Amino acid sequence: MSRMINPPGRHPGAALLAVCLAAAAMPLTFTGTAVALPAIARDLGGSPVALAWVTNAFMLTFGACLMAAGALADAHGRRRVFLAGTGGFALASLAAGLAPDILTLDLARAAQGLAAAAAFSGGMAALAQTVEGPARLRAFSLVGTAFGVGLAFGPIASGTIIDAAGWRMIFALVAALGLAACLAGARALTESRDPAATGLDRAGAVVFTLTLTLLTFATLRAPETGWSDPLVILLLAGTLAGIWGFIRIEARQARPMLDLSLFRNPRFAGVQLLAAAPAYGFVVLLVLLPVRFVGLDGMTATEAGRMMIALSAPLLVVPLLAGRAARWISPARLCGGGLVINAAGLAWAALLPADAPPAALIGPLLTIGIGIGLPWGLMDGLAVSVVASDRAGMATGIFSTIRVAGEGIALAVVGALLSGLTLAQLAGAGPMDATRLAARRLVAGDAAAALAALPGQSHAALLAHFDAAFDLLLLILAAVTLATALVVFVMLGRSRDRAAACA
Repeated sequence: MSRMINPPGRHPGAALLAVCLAAAAMPLTFTGTAVALPAIARDLGGSPVALAWVTNAFMLTFGACLMAAGALADAHGRRRVFLAGTGGFALASLAAGLAPDILTLDLARAAQGLAAAAAFSGGMAALAQTVEGPARLRAFSLVGTAFGVGLAFGPIASGTIIDAAGWRMIFALVAALGLAACLAGARALTESRDPAATGLDRAGAVVFTLTLTLLTFATLRAPETGWSDPLVILLLAGTLAGIWGFIRIEARQARPMLDLSLFRNPRFAGVQLLAAAPAYGFVVLLVLLPVRFVGLDGMTATEAGRMMIALSAPLLVVPLLAGRAARWISPARLCGGGLVINAAGLAWAALLPADAPPAALIGPLLTIGIGIGLPWGLMDGLAVSVVASDRAGMATGIFSTIRVAGEGIALAVVGALLSGLTLAQLAGAGPMDATRLAARRLVAGDAAAALAALPGQSHAALLAHFDAAFDLLLLILAAVTLATALVVFVMLGRSRDRAAACA
């Protein structure tokens, strides 16, 4: 059991509010900054690489430090790590908003990610000690909803803020959310820690961070140069060596940052697979669809935003309903069923007629959002419910790392896959180099550059080829999501007693 540092009696509703505020701010600062990149480039300048790190620096430090932050929370106090994280997040956000040049902004973004990792891991672990039983699952469904709202509505809200007040106000908004979370947490959270924790596994943290850095570089470079590029191959080889080294280090630790024995528990392994599912069944669409709507279909930003509401609006309601439904329906059925619905929506979108009006997509997008909303509201609670409460920090760190890292990797891999499928559809349309360039430009939403690369093709013909590739991609994602649903249903459906015997 965890040792309580302060006496109990804090209000769990206020503690939940603090964690929800932090959970909404983190994805908002990621998706919002992606929308702001053109305005940042006009204001601060910078090379394409420097501009890319405005988004990548946050994702890298956030994903790489989550497990380490979870271990620190267990060892030094969940409330303490949460307060340090939310306070640091607010300060780093202010620094980003005041950055005079692109290098300062990149460094502030890296600091934001580091602080966000501490806030998220500490807050989730602290909340797990505040509420118990069925209330814990409902509380974490609210946290999942807050995270989903920040992720899904970040682009729309940020676009409005940028048009009205400039890109710097985005960072002012997330700084205010971070400060509010810090103040609420200081009043509401009770301190606790794992008395058996031994502190940070420094060797494991360093190797894990380096491994994720190599993988991030590889997945960012591969869509431009191809997976056969020698540097990409070298980076991937380094990633594999890092994974091997990390496993060896963790296997020798008495209290490892990543307890590999947990993966013998089918329910724990199932939750980790569930953490990755939204990346390829939902998150990739938050990036790919606006690019397609604006860059290729000719919609305005406002029209594209309205279309995206159909995809993201269910996250306002469905996770809450899932938390309530969990009183009567098992999480395995809710999560597995949600992924089946998600896969059906993806397939429905892929099978729409080529001449269907844009409004025809509303039904499939709603279905996709409803489907992913069911597990979204339960995942965070399941992440801590499948382990002993005194290991909640580590469990949260593992789960969150897989979710955050999975989103970045999925975006890169799916982007490369879409480029390959588009290239296959364009086969014979022109010289190979020009065709490859046109495929990449179409995926980036630059129809004019694609036409310039293949002047013998009409705009309508290029869009038809891209639509065929996009539909095939959706079918692949549907198949992967359906397979995930089956595995998740089986693994989460294992009885607690049987699963415990495997741990």
